[in-house]
Amino acid sequence: MSFIKKILLLSIITFTSSQNLFARDWERILNLKGLWKFSIGDDKQWSLPNYKDKSWEEIKVPSPWEDQGFYGYDGYAWYRKHFFCPNDLKGKSIFLFLGYIDDVDEVYLNGTPIGASGSFPPEYNTAYSAFRKYYVPNYLIKFNSENVLAVRVYDAQLGGGIVNGDIGFYYQTNVLQADVVLEGMWKFKTGDENEWKGANYNDKEWSQIFVPANWESQGYENYDGFAWYRKKITLPENLKNKKLVLMLGKIDDLDEVFINGKMIGSTGRMQVQENKISVDQEYQKFRGYYIPENLLKTGDNIIAVRVYDGWIDGGIYEGPIGLITQDKYIKFWRSQKKSKSFWDFLFNR
Repeated sequence: MSFIKKILLLSIITFTSSQNLFARDWERILNLKGLWKFSIGDDKQWSLPNYKDKSWEEIKVPSPWEDQGFYGYDGYAWYRKHFFCPNDLKGKSIFLFLGYIDDVDEVYLNGTPIGASGSFPPEYNTAYSAFRKYYVPNYLIKFNSENVLAVRVYDAQLGGGIVNGDIGFYYQTNVLQADVVLEGMWKFKTGDENEWKGANYNDKEWSQIFVPANWESQGYENYDGFAWYRKKITLPENLKNKKLVLMLGKIDDLDEVFINGKMIGSTGRMQVQENKISVDQEYQKFRGYYIPENLLKTGDNIIAVRVYDGWIDGGIYEGPIGLITQDKYIKFWRSQKKSKSFWDFLFNR
């Protein structure tokens, strides 16, 4: 075999192996394809787990509702799914895959919001091309019991509803497990003011946004520039006096992170003049910031994240998001064997 053919063959094998490895990162543990309860219209009471939906229509998921008798309907509709969650899933890092939804959605598990994409009227913004993947906190799941998923959808035109995808609960293997999960709704505001980092700043009038998810998929389409996230947390008793790390997953593009007004870390360089800020591959870097001892106090603490997005997608877009002990964090990264590159394999390095 010629040297060039060997290179091509090895590159194919290496690429295929990496693809298979990635595929093994996700395992479907609960199939939610099939018949769901369905009603056109809009009523927030329909998100509640004890709402009586026995008289609702049943339609197939995934499939556009136009293909199931609701031809020509544009507007609001709700889906509901009752399902049993076995006890052996407890403690796993679980995500809900809802595939592609045309156009906008809000998702509730047992009455609590766990994700959203796009924005509803009057500030309508479609997210029909966004793949829906929402983190499901263990504390919201009723293990060994019945649960209810409720999905609010708005369709502006043409096909509508949960239209495509392998719908279900998925378990993510080989992932950091936070001791305090901070996925969910955070306070959010575009712009840039230094006072927004402060523990005593009043953010009552700020909008809310789901973390992790790009802000473009949540009503801030084509926004580039500065924005801030804020989250109030209380440290559990079992983590007091522990050395901790704040995990913020991946952020597009640059960030500075504050706890109770004090900076604990940053990625990229924020320049005074916005037109002099440059971004490179920072969006690919996992954010794990070591928290100085005694910075977290008994009672309420404020996490503030200043973000700069240079172009295309922006914001805290990938988890895990939360607090983890330094011991667990360090142990995880030590366990990760460095992948060899194609050239390492080629030259036996």
